[in-house]
Amino acid sequence: MARSLSQAGHTVTAVDKDSAAFERLGPAYKGQTVVGLGSDRDVLIKAGIERADGLAAVTAGDETNIVVARMAKTVFRVPKVVARLYDPGKAEVYRRLGLQTIAPVSWGVNRMSELLRYSSVETITSLGSGEVDIMEAELPELLVGRTVRDVTVSGEVVVAAISRGGKTFLPTLGTSFQEGDWLHLVVQGTSAGRLKSLLGQG
Repeated sequence: MARSLSQAGHTVTAVDKDSAAFERLGPAYKGQTVVGLGSDRDVLIKAGIERADGLAAVTAGDETNIVVARMAKTVFRVPKVVARLYDPGKAEVYRRLGLQTIAPVSWGVNRMSELLRYSSVETITSLGSGEVDIMEAELPELLVGRTVRDVTVSGEVVVAAISRGGKTFLPTLGTSFQEGDWLHLVVQGTSAGRLKSLLGQG
C-alpha cells in the first residue's frame, strides 16, 4: 500500500519497528521510512503525523491498530484514518468510537464466495467497513421498459447511474430501462439478495 500510494504521487512515510521490513518496499518506493513503534507518539511526530492528511494503521495486531487510529484521530486530528482488523467481530465497537475499519478476512471471504457463484451482478467496491457495496449489473430482459422506481428500495437499493450506448448518466426514478443498459447500483451489504430478487435472479 505504501509503495502504491508513493507511485501515485502521494507523500508517504512508512513506520515499522523492524528496519528490515522496509526492504520489501523495493526501489519503486519514493517515500520516507521511520523505524519505531507506530503507537509511540514521538515516532508518529517524527513521521510527520502533525501534517498528515491520512493514516492507515495496518500492523499485525488489532489492539495496536486501534490505539494508533484513535491517537491519530483524537490527538493529531488527522482527517482520514483507517484501521485494519483481523477480528471482524470488533468492527461494530470501533465504529461506535468513530473509527473506520477494514476487515480483510471477512471481506475476502465474501468476495471469493461471490466470484465462485456465477452472477451477472458484480461487486465493484465496498464502502466504509463493507456495509455498503457499489455494484454493476447488466439489465435483465424482464426489466426492459420498466423504470428505475421498480428496482429502488429505500435504504437498501439505489440505481446511481445507467450506462447506455457508451455514455453514463444519472437517472431519475421515472427513467425507463432499455435493452443493453448496465446498472450501477449502491446496495446495503445485507441487501444483495434483495437486489438479485429485483433483477429476477432470486
